[in-house]
Amino acid sequence: MQKIDMNSPEFLKEMEKTKKFTDKVNKQFGYVYNNNEDINEGVTMGLARHKILYAKRFCPCFMVEEVEDGTFKSVDDRVCPCPQAIEKEIPELGKCHCGIFCTPEYVANNDQ
Repeated sequence: MQKIDMNSPEFLKEMEKTKKFTDKVNKQFGYVYNNNEDINEGVTMGLARHKILYAKRFCPCFMVEEVEDGTFKSVDDRVCPCPQAIEKEIPELGKCHCGIFCTPEYVANNDQ
């Protein structure tokens, strides 16, 4: 497994970009962040790491595997924001599998 220095300028820059990305997703779909900041930070870090390693923001909660042509894909093809979250998880559960994107109702009823 490739290691990334989380204090490196490259990682910190990607973290900023990823935070803007998640802000944009929330705004676009009417979602809000989870009340649990540890979840938000962990998912954001995972998304940034995957962007650096694989050039895509694969969901950090699912395995990423190399395919025959040397490219990568995630299990269930989960690229953030994944269709599974938008179409099923968030409407039914109030949050995506990773927990970063939530409905306002979910956050109001699940005060951490």
